[in-house]
Amino acid sequence: MQVPQSLLDDMVEHAVADAPNECCGLIGGRGDRATSLYRARNAEQSPLRYSLAPGEQLAIMDRIDRAGEELVGIYHSHTKTEAYPSQTDINLAAGWPDPVYFIVSLMDPETPEVRGFKIRDREVEDVDLQVS
Repeated sequence: MQVPQSLLDDMVEHAVADAPNECCGLIGGRGDRATSLYRARNAEQSPLRYSLAPGEQLAIMDRIDRAGEELVGIYHSHTKTEAYPSQTDINLAAGWPDPVYFIVSLMDPETPEVRGFKIRDREVEDVDLQVS
């Protein structure tokens, strides 16, 4: 997946701003290119899990459609653990098998890490992020 550095920076900034709770949002783009980040509020307000409020999710999806984009990614943060899908993340992905799942880890706050994954049929596969 091709991702602008500015988009990764925005994800990290959102994660830091929402800590100690997890942050979340959606990524718009076309094909295998991410182009836009849409921040959302974590309805769970939790350091352990995230969810987008249904109304906010619909509003963001409408913005993505109006921009001529498609949903290419979903992102959230892990405030104390590595950038790898938890079992909860895997379970939540069952309803959305196509987007890339971006995880921002703040485990080491001095060096945040962003990784991408495909999660299909409860199988996790690393996605190569080509930063531009």
